[in-house]
Amino acid sequence: MEIIPALSGAGMVKAIMALLVVFHLIDNQSQTYYMLNVFADGVFYFLPMLLAFSEAQKLRCNPVLAAGVAAMMLHPNWIALVTAEEAIPVQFFQVIPFTLTSYASSVIPIILIVFVQSYVEKFLKKWIPKAVELVFVPMCTFLIMGTLAFSVLGPIGSILGDYLAVFFNFLSTNASWLPAVLIGGLLPVMVMFGLHNGVAPLGVMQMANLGYDSIFGPGCLCSNMAQASAGLVVALRTKDKKERQTAASGSITAYMGITEPLLYGVNLPKKYPLVAAMIGGGLGGVYAGLTHTHRFATGSSGLPAVLLYIGDNTMYYLTNIVIAILISMVVSAALTYLLSLRFEKVVHEESPAVTPAKSMDLTFLVSVSGDVQPISHADDEAFASEALGKGAVIFPSEGIVYAPFDGEIEALFPTKHAIGLRSDSGIEVLIHVGIDTVKLEGKYFEAFTEQGAHVKKGQKLLSFDYKAIEKEGYQSQVLVVISNTDDYNEIVLEANGNTSAQCPMITIH
Repeated sequence: MEIIPALSGAGMVKAIMALLVVFHLIDNQSQTYYMLNVFADGVFYFLPMLLAFSEAQKLRCNPVLAAGVAAMMLHPNWIALVTAEEAIPVQFFQVIPFTLTSYASSVIPIILIVFVQSYVEKFLKKWIPKAVELVFVPMCTFLIMGTLAFSVLGPIGSILGDYLAVFFNFLSTNASWLPAVLIGGLLPVMVMFGLHNGVAPLGVMQMANLGYDSIFGPGCLCSNMAQASAGLVVALRTKDKKERQTAASGSITAYMGITEPLLYGVNLPKKYPLVAAMIGGGLGGVYAGLTHTHRFATGSSGLPAVLLYIGDNTMYYLTNIVIAILISMVVSAALTYLLSLRFEKVVHEESPAVTPAKSMDLTFLVSVSGDVQPISHADDEAFASEALGKGAVIFPSEGIVYAPFDGEIEALFPTKHAIGLRSDSGIEVLIHVGIDTVKLEGKYFEAFTEQGAHVKKGQKLLSFDYKAIEKEGYQSQVLVVISNTDDYNEIVLEANGNTSAQCPMITIH
C-alpha cells in the first residue's frame, strides 16, 4: 500500500509523543503536545483522501479525481451540517436525501466509492468525445460520485464500518487471543499466497474505528521476529557458505520487518526453519492476545515498531509486546536449532551444495519480449530494493516466457505466475510475472513445463495474457531476479529498452 510510509511516519510521531509524556518531558495539556498531535493526526483525519488516491491507482482510475471526491466528504461545510446542534436533513434538489454522517478517519466508505468511480469513469470516457473529455469527464465524475457518495455509498460504508467496530469489540472482549495467534502462526503462509494483503487492512480499519490495532499488528510483529530468529540460527548452523550469507542478510532485513528474502531464500526451501518460526510466532501471538496487547499506530513490523505500542499514558502494552517478541524469538530459535541437528546433517550428506562457476563470464537471455529496465524500476519494493537479488524488470509486449538458458526447473508455483530455474552453470533465477498476480490463482496463465524438468535455452515455459491481467487491475511487469547474486562479483544489465526475447540480457562475472 502506497500510504504505508505516511501511516508509519504518523505512527512514529505518536510513539514519540507517548514517550515524552511517560517520561514527563511534556504535559499532555501543553501546546507542544497539541501541535505534535496535529502532526500525527493529520494523516488519520484525511485518511479517506490518501486511501482514495492509493486505491484509484490500483483500479486504474484518476487518483486526483478520487482524492477530490474524498475531499468533498471532509469539507468543513459538510462537517458543520453534521455537527450542528439541530441537524437539518439535507435534501439534494429537494429529492435526494443526504445522510448526515462524518467521514473523517473512515475507511470503508471511500473504498466503496472509488470502486464504483472506476466504472463510472470508464463509462464516461467511452461515451464522451475525446475533444471535450478533459472538461466533461471530471465534471460528470464529481456530480455523479458526489451524489452517490453522500446519498448511498457513504452511508452504506458507514453502516458496514459500524458493524466492523462491533465485530472488533466482540473480538477484543471474547476472543482477543485469536487474531494474534492466527497471524503470528500463519502469516508466512498468508504471504506466500498473497492473503496478507486482504487481512492487513483490517488492522487499519480497526485503528480508524477504535484507535488501536489488535487484529494484525501484534501477530505480524511476532511472526516476523520468529522468522528472523529462525534464519539467524540457520546462518550459524549451516555449513554451506551461500546459505549462510543468504540467511544472515535475510535475518537482518527480517528484523527490520521485510521477511520475503528470508522466507523465499532460506526458510521455505529448507522447511524446518519455517515450521519452527510458525510455532514460535503462534506462541508469541498467544501471549500478545491473552494480554490484550495492541498498537496505537500503523507502521512497519520490525523491531523499531515496538514504539508503536506506547499509548494510553502507560508502558503496559510496550512491556507485553516485548515479552511476546521474546517468546517468539526464543521458541523459534530453540526449535530451529533442535531441528537443524537432524536436517542440516541430512542436507549436507545427501545434497552437497553445487558451487557455480565464477571463473568465467556467463550470459543469459531475455525471457520475455518487451521494455527491459533495471530492477529498481519495478513497482514492488521487495524487488526494486534488490533485497531478493539483482536483476531486471520487463514491461511485456508479448505474453510468453522463454527459458533464458539451459537448466532445470527448480520451482513452479501452482498459480503458474512464477518459476525458478537453475542453469547448468549454477545461475539461479526467479521469473515472477506481474505484481500480486498470485491472487489470480492461475487465471490467464498456462505452463508448458513442470518442476524438475530440464529445459533448453529458448524453450517455451509459460504463457500469460498480460492485457487481461492489466484489465483485472494488476501490474503485468515481469521481474527477473538472480537469486544467488552473492555468488558473483559483478552483474551487468546488457539489454535496455524494447528488446526481443532471446537477446542477451544480463552478463555475470
